[in-house]
Amino acid sequence: MTRVFVCSCFGVTEAQVKQHAENGACTPRQIASACKAGTDCGSCVRRIQALLGRGSCPRRDLADQGKPVLAELQDLDEAA
Repeated sequence: MTRVFVCSCFGVTEAQVKQHAENGACTPRQIASACKAGTDCGSCVRRIQALLGRGSCPRRDLADQGKPVLAELQDLDEAA
């Protein structure tokens, strides 16, 4: 299997970004928190955005419905 690097600064692959997205990271900032990708030179941020696309994301879904995002997430965190 060929490794496709998204972030050369931290050696983060496309597969790793997709895995973080599957685990709930919905934005480039959340990907950065998970693996540092996008936090050094920033040249990979657009690629990360492209990988994230408009897939299912609890926060984005709430925002699209006009619901408070942070309050709902806090409730979800407390339930976990």
